[in-house]
Amino acid sequence: MGKKARITIAAVVLICAAGVATACGSDDETELTAMSFNVWGGGANEGKPIDQTVAAIEAADADLIGVQETRLEGDVCTADFCPAAGPSVAKEIADALGYEVYEQEATEANRPLQWANAIISRYPIEGHTANDSGVEIDVDGRSVYAFNIHLDDSPYQPYQLLDIKYGKAPFLDTEEQAIAFARQTRGPAIELLRQEMAEADDADATFVFGDFNEPSGRDWTAEAVEAGNQPIEVEWPTTKAIEDEGFVDAYREANPDPVAKPAFTWTPTSKPTVKWDHHDRIDFVFARAEDLTVEDSSIVGESEANAEIVVDPWPSDHRAVVATVKF
Repeated sequence: MGKKARITIAAVVLICAAGVATACGSDDETELTAMSFNVWGGGANEGKPIDQTVAAIEAADADLIGVQETRLEGDVCTADFCPAAGPSVAKEIADALGYEVYEQEATEANRPLQWANAIISRYPIEGHTANDSGVEIDVDGRSVYAFNIHLDDSPYQPYQLLDIKYGKAPFLDTEEQAIAFARQTRGPAIELLRQEMAEADDADATFVFGDFNEPSGRDWTAEAVEAGNQPIEVEWPTTKAIEDEGFVDAYREANPDPVAKPAFTWTPTSKPTVKWDHHDRIDFVFARAEDLTVEDSSIVGESEANAEIVVDPWPSDHRAVVATVKF
């Protein structure tokens, strides 16, 4: 039995048999904590041990974890070409947690959505979608779908807008240009994800988590520009497309002010003042369910200045995001 389910189906049957009417309607709730974590090869890209990655997940007390970059970066890794190398660390992480794991197979068909991805779950994993972007999970009799994605980082529009050289991409000046390039870069992935998510239409709850390699329009606001966090306002299309499917951006639901809580997941490996990079929120947990409530959402990272849940030493070049929801 999952420890975070507020009331199980079996318990409802017993209570209803006893004639307690309040438990027999639609008032039963399930609570789940979902996490998105780009693990950077389990820390191995910088020679860090796997137990640091496990410690970060344990600190978040997550039930469902979408992990990206479960394999190492190849010897040749550029903006335009960076194949994964070596074995996945996902099973080792799951075994240490005592969880189940599903390794998402990378194919030519799902390439826009995958870069060494896996889904780790406290609850039984029952099956997967046609192109391996998601799995169905049995949460005490309730059907929960979890989709885990890693989208293309090149061209990377924040760099294009800030004249930061990355690959062969041209520099940009306007919101319209940034949106057009973002749609060109990640639009095919989102169309494939929409097709995959059709399999979850009857689910009790659905999650989408991942490294989007694109920010949110909820962060690139006039207020964020005035605060110096962003160069211009942009209504980024990829996260908006997920919200248009009925999903809630869990972190911004719990922490609506992008100036007070910028929640930069990229990157703990450099200072925000450097001119050759731009810190931003590009890792997300989205949730969709009837009567969904976001109880809390936090950044997991290396210091109190940058995260609500602190884990030191920190193993990745991304901070993680975790959200607890009820439905």
